[in-house]
Amino acid sequence: MIVLVFVEQSPSGIEDLSLQALAFGRTVAAQLGVATKAVVAGEPSPPTISHLSKNGIGEAFSIQSDQLSGYVPRGIARGVSSALSASGDAAVIAVGSEHGNEVMAHLAAMLDQPLAADVLSFSAGSPATVTRSRWGGSLIEHAELVGAPLLMTVAAHAIAAGEVSHVDPKVTVVAPDLTELDTAVNATIEQVKGSSSISLADAKVVVSGGRGVGGSEGFAVLEELAALLGGTVGCSRVVTSAGWRPHTDQVGQTGTKVSPDLYIACGISGATQHLAGCRTSKTMLVINNDPEASIMAHADYAVIGDLHTVLPAIVAEVRKS
Repeated sequence: MIVLVFVEQSPSGIEDLSLQALAFGRTVAAQLGVATKAVVAGEPSPPTISHLSKNGIGEAFSIQSDQLSGYVPRGIARGVSSALSASGDAAVIAVGSEHGNEVMAHLAAMLDQPLAADVLSFSAGSPATVTRSRWGGSLIEHAELVGAPLLMTVAAHAIAAGEVSHVDPKVTVVAPDLTELDTAVNATIEQVKGSSSISLADAKVVVSGGRGVGGSEGFAVLEELAALLGGTVGCSRVVTSAGWRPHTDQVGQTGTKVSPDLYIACGISGATQHLAGCRTSKTMLVINNDPEASIMAHADYAVIGDLHTVLPAIVAEVRKS
């Protein structure tokens, strides 16, 4: 019996949010008295192997098939299911990202088991219990979870990633038997032209714009500031609805949930939907000409003024440093 953690790869190794899922997996495994293993789509890169080693993963499963080029969610879920069949199962965990939730939903349907999404904490027992975030964090639910295996996605930033004793991981190749239905959806992942190479979910600094930016051209100074601070650009839902920025930049309940060291909100009123995506930011700086804007109640620092004047001044000061 094991706890199996589905991890997502990036060019630098395992995605930061998946490292959090590994940390959560270790806490679940400790309560259940079983080992923690990992499963990854494709061949693990050397940086991924290094991350597995630093996280105490003695064995990892590599899902490999010529039919799994690109992002094939149901096919990947079939591979995770095959890894379970080979190793025994206590629980399967992934991060509550768009990909993690989608793959786990397919896996739950295949296994005919319930899935607890956006879990914040877990307690072993008969039955096991979970605490999870609902409605964008406005509701915390305590629920019983019954399943064989237990299926969970862990809420982003609910647990800190951390290294443990290093091991030399063994990689076992899993070649799933895929049906035509398993590969019916195949998304080719491309970076949006002009966007930052830093993942919005992983960024330490996010400079986010709302309606007050005024248009797509107004984001140039936000991009400049983000680049100077080593961060990336986000936006509110009204911005994506207007077509000023792609949906991949949206922060909020129906976008990406972020937890950067610094969140700079420019011209954002602070709707509940948006705050659900950034409320866990370590420090929030708000730039807005409306002192009564809802987001002001969540600001650590606030500048009351025209962002088109304030931001160029900040950029100038940062360039001097």
